[in-house]
This record gives sequence, structure tokens and C-alpha cells, in this order.
Amino acid sequence: MCPACRQPLAQCLCRQRQDAPAGDGRVRVSRETKGRGGKAVTLVRGLALDAAALAALGKQLKAACGSGGTVKDGVIEVQGDHCERVIEALKAQGHSVKRAGG
Repeated sequence: MCPACRQPLAQCLCRQRQDAPAGDGRVRVSRETKGRGGKAVTLVRGLALDAAALAALGKQLKAACGSGGTVKDGVIEVQGDHCERVIEALKAQGHSVKRAGG
């Protein structure tokens, strides 16, 4: 049972609404070190994909950069400063990409 809508998980109404996040059509790529012990992480935000497609894209980006990472809360995290490589890979797949941050 879903705790929010009180339906069986197969017929959950609130999960279906959350599966397709709304975005402005721009993918934002940034570099962040805050809260990570000084280590840089490349973040990819704004992808309007479901969880399975996001995980598959994360795997492709990690392989393109030759590093590890994860997908958390709709954000792809790639270990290291790989902003340029990630931007090139996303543009090659037809996404509208913008560099965010400094």
C-alpha cells in the first residue's frame, strides 16, 4: 500500500505523477565540492527522464569519464571535475546543455 494515496503500489496515483519530473528543457552541469571533503563532483540536473532512463544515462556518463558516481534524487553525480566531457556527451545525445555555476 502506498502511504500517500492509500492505493496498492501497482495502482498508486501519486507515484505516477512523480515519475515524470517537470523541467524547463535545459540540462545544467555544474561542479561542486561542498560537503564532500574538498573532492570535486560533477552534477547533472534538469533531466526530465524516469528513474530507469536516468540510471542508464548515468552509467553512460560515468563510462565516458572513466570514473565512478551515482544517481540520487534525479541528479547524476560523477566523481571528479568532468564538466566538459559530460557536456559534450549530453550534446551528442541531443540534449540542450548549459554550464551552471562558476
